[in-house]
Amino acid sequence: MNQLLNTRREFIIRAASMSAALSAGSVLSACGGGEAMVQFNYGVASGDPLADRVMLWTHAKYEGLAANVTLLYQVASDAAFTTIVSSGSVVASEATGYTAKADAVGLTAGLEYYFRFSCGRWVSAVGRTRTLPASNVSEVKLAVFSCSNYAFGFFNVYGEASNSDAQYALHLGDYIYEYKDGEYPSTPIAGRNHVPSTEIYSLADYRARHAQYKSDVNLKRLHGRMPVIAVWDDHEIANDAYLTGAENHTEGAAGAFVNRKAAAIQAYHEWLPIRTGADQSVIYRSFNFGTLLSLHMLDTRLVGRDKQLVQADLSTASGQATWQSPGRQLLGTTQTSWLQNAMAASSARWQVLGQQVVMASTWLPVSAQLKFQAYFAAPNATTVTGIINEVAAYRAAYTLNGASSYITASNSAIPYNLDAWDGYLAARETVLQSFANIAALSPAIGKKLVVLSGDSHNAWHTNLTLLNGTKIGEEFATASVSAPGWEAYFPTLTSTIKSLFEDTTAISRVQWMDPSRRGYLKMSFTSAAAKGEWIFIDTVSSGTYSVASPAASEVRSYLA
Repeated sequence: MNQLLNTRREFIIRAASMSAALSAGSVLSACGGGEAMVQFNYGVASGDPLADRVMLWTHAKYEGLAANVTLLYQVASDAAFTTIVSSGSVVASEATGYTAKADAVGLTAGLEYYFRFSCGRWVSAVGRTRTLPASNVSEVKLAVFSCSNYAFGFFNVYGEASNSDAQYALHLGDYIYEYKDGEYPSTPIAGRNHVPSTEIYSLADYRARHAQYKSDVNLKRLHGRMPVIAVWDDHEIANDAYLTGAENHTEGAAGAFVNRKAAAIQAYHEWLPIRTGADQSVIYRSFNFGTLLSLHMLDTRLVGRDKQLVQADLSTASGQATWQSPGRQLLGTTQTSWLQNAMAASSARWQVLGQQVVMASTWLPVSAQLKFQAYFAAPNATTVTGIINEVAAYRAAYTLNGASSYITASNSAIPYNLDAWDGYLAARETVLQSFANIAALSPAIGKKLVVLSGDSHNAWHTNLTLLNGTKIGEEFATASVSAPGWEAYFPTLTSTIKSLFEDTTAISRVQWMDPSRRGYLKMSFTSAAAKGEWIFIDTVSSGTYSVASPAASEVRSYLA
């Protein structure tokens, strides 16, 4: 059984923190407010690394006082802080909910650093971070996360990843959840009820929910161990958010969506170590790991997405027309143009899209989807047999020949998740075809496309194809940190669900998937291959857990 490991490196870091606290009065700048204790209750974090800088984050507040806290930040090349390479001051103020961020500059590419904040004799924990490589790099290792619901369980996945050899963390969204206590889930894990207990709408609400999540020991430990590159998904705002609304938002009764979105965005920028620009709503951005990898982080939620369709829409001519419309947007035209230019300008072999929702085609026959609904209402073995038979019959009768064949066949297949890229056919086709065109213009580089995804709570490895079946790249999608997968709704059907999707010819482009385990995705990139390893744990119901043995995990590669 695994508890959080106290490694020698962690012991050194903690010892450095204690030493700093004892000596800070003589070596660190004075702190306004006299002897009032400064509390660093939510640890430290770093993020958005570049070759010469990295964002640093903390939350600092005087005990019992509502006053600004002026902090000194220090970055050192060693855990004992004998060699300070960057320093400066930053203010944790009421205007930012007493969070503080600093862009620590003047660093050297591809190196590990240590950082801390202080106010007089009060000193934060010591964090570890890393800059991006600037030129030749043999390997890049990423830990990829998504969908961490505090009330559904312990963040054991974060704790496990903090013990790994990953150099950088990627969070692809649903860092927090917006629901009221007792809604999702209906019965929270003991001691993990959501705060506030109501659904969150205001800036104060979103700040409080972020604070609760940041109080988790495993999340604090992960943030203290490696820099994170993050984007929001929908639950940082409201379920199934799009440009002008969300499924979980009733205009008027819940206030104006534009105000709710603004509050959520502000809180996100306050509580994440993200480099904030003039327009907080724009978070798509690129990171270059030498000439090996260019990571393009996308926003598939708030800046360009048209409202989602539902399966019933595809039974009507107007719904089908909307679904297949060339103008239907997921990224929006501005972000799409930015992505095309970024991929074209990059000289890296691996073009990696870090984004929220599953991109590959994951379709099921209508008949099977109807039987899933029937099983959900009344689970029984006969319905399970019916689902298997429906899919077998479909596979025997049809092949993938483009979108139109799915919606004209007598037993048509349609996407099971229209919130994903499957609901935005033209947008997906544009991105994939754009990459194919760009790669063809630079054959010497040998550009390859990898898409990293989250949102579904399940693990996937898929082929990314045009509607005509031409393969363009591959997708690696992470399981969730704690939010449930298919096993929560169809506990006796997980093996059936797995077999339904793992068909690369007739229905979907899925090479492998796991519908029932929580974990994270460890990606490693070399000039020869992109390798994904899904690390699974056995429970989120307790803080004590086991990790799947290597034989029970999954490792899959995409060769360059």
